[in-house]
Amino acid sequence: MTKFFTAIIFFALSLILQYIWIKIQRKIHLTQQQKSYGVNIEVEIKEKTPSMGGVIFIILAFLALIKNFSVNSLIFWSLPILSGLIGFFDDWIKFTTHTSEGFKSLSKLRLQLIICFAWVLIIYFTGNLGLFPGIFDNFNIFIISIPVTFLMTAGIINSVNITDGLDGLAGGSFLISISAMMLLIPINDFNSEILIELFFMTAGFLFFNMRPAKTFMGDTGSHFLGGALAALCVMNARTLAIIPTGFIFIIEMLSSLIQIFTIRKLNKKIFLMAPLHHHYQLKGFDETAVTIRFWLVHAVGAVMIALMLR
Repeated sequence: MTKFFTAIIFFALSLILQYIWIKIQRKIHLTQQQKSYGVNIEVEIKEKTPSMGGVIFIILAFLALIKNFSVNSLIFWSLPILSGLIGFFDDWIKFTTHTSEGFKSLSKLRLQLIICFAWVLIIYFTGNLGLFPGIFDNFNIFIISIPVTFLMTAGIINSVNITDGLDGLAGGSFLISISAMMLLIPINDFNSEILIELFFMTAGFLFFNMRPAKTFMGDTGSHFLGGALAALCVMNARTLAIIPTGFIFIIEMLSSLIQIFTIRKLNKKIFLMAPLHHHYQLKGFDETAVTIRFWLVHAVGAVMIALMLR
C-alpha cells in the first residue's frame, strides 16, 4: 500500500508541477532556439515550446531523497541530480544567449567525466561495483570494472541526450527501460521505491511531452534520466545492464558515431542525418510513427537481451 501511495503522489506531483512550470516557462518565454543544421521541420512550433521540463525531475529527486534519506539514497540520487544540473546550465546558456548552443562540447564533456569518475570511485569503495553477477565475475577487478563502468556511465548520459529529439521519444523509452530493469536488478525495498519514483515522475512529464509536445525535457531532463539509468545499474553491481535497458539510446549514439566517422574518414554520409531518428524524419516518416517504432524496437531489444543476461 505504501508503494501504491508513492506512485500516486509522484505521478500527481509530476503532473501538477509540470503544469505550473509550463505556465511559468511560457510567461518568461523560456524556450530554445532550434539548431540551424537540424531537420528544419516544424521549427516555428518547436521554438515556441517550453524547453526545460527536466527541472521538475530534479525537484522531485530532492523530494525522493528527503522522503527516504539514507547514505544509499544520497549516493544514488547524486548522479542524476548532478548530471541534470550540467544539463540545466547548458539549457540556461542557450536561453540567455538566444542560441542553440550552450556549453562548449569539450567543457561539458569534462564536467560529465569528472562527475562520473568521482561517482564510480565512490561506488567502488562501497564495494558495490561489478559488471554482472554470475557471468562476468572473473572480470570484476579494479583495472577492468572501473574503466568500463566509468565509460558506460558517461556514455549512457550522452546517449539519452542524443535520443531526445522527437516528442515523447526519450521519455517513453525511459519508461520502457525502467520496466525492463525489473528483469535485471533485485526487487528489494530500496530498488522498488526508486523504480516507482522514477517511473511516475517520468510518466507525469510524458503526459505533456507526447506529440504535440507542450514541453521538452531539455538537456536538464535527458542528462538526469541518463544518470538515473546508469545509477540503477551500477549501484546494483550490474553495469552491463545498461546495454539492454539503454538499447535504443545506444543505437542512437552509435548512429551518430558512425556518421561522424564516415564523414571524416570516408567523406560520405551513411545516414541522411544523425542520430538515427532524424534520418527517418528526412525520409518522410511521420514523427509519431518514428517515435512509436523506436519504442517498439527498444522494448523488444531490451527484453531479449535482459532475458539472455538472466
